[in-house]
Amino acid sequence: MFTGIVTDIGQITSLKPTAQGQLHRLRIACDYDRATIADGASIACNGVCLTVVASGVEGSKTWFDVDAAAETLAMTTAKHWAVGTRLNLERALKIGDELGGHIVAGHADGIAKILSRDDLPDMARFELSTTRELARFIAPKGSITLDGVSLTVNTVQDVAFSVLIIPHTLSVTALSAWQAGGEVNIEVDLMARYAARLTEMK
Repeated sequence: MFTGIVTDIGQITSLKPTAQGQLHRLRIACDYDRATIADGASIACNGVCLTVVASGVEGSKTWFDVDAAAETLAMTTAKHWAVGTRLNLERALKIGDELGGHIVAGHADGIAKILSRDDLPDMARFELSTTRELARFIAPKGSITLDGVSLTVNTVQDVAFSVLIIPHTLSVTALSAWQAGGEVNIEVDLMARYAARLTEMK
């Protein structure tokens, strides 16, 4: 489990398709302490929970390898990742950690498209759209995870919704690079999903 609070920005340094294109082995450079990364650890990369299969140190940077399987490539923006892509990183939640965002599974539900970006004096406003299936779980003032970042929904209109990003979040995440026409990973709030399921069962 995660909280949607990014703790580092990583960068892909190598990408090797394997298994007839059904699996991608990624190497990601980061600032985490190598000693704290164990094989089998879970790290959310742009909101996608991936398993560490190897790690090490090169120069001043720690690196770790993960595999992105066919389902991940089909359902998320991982299909577009390349060498140089910057990723929001978050380590798995430990008992006793501060829950600064909301409960995030790291299982992206799909992709949202950025419709517009408005740079305001003290923040940036993004309007996005997603599928009708996922839009039903999005509500004003509710929580949503975009590229691994826990955010509060500002407005909702049909399948479109908006979020406001404060300067601090822009400075410590890869969201600063978002532009209209781009795609981001979306994970809807688990509580909203369970509430909808309970309603359906009545």
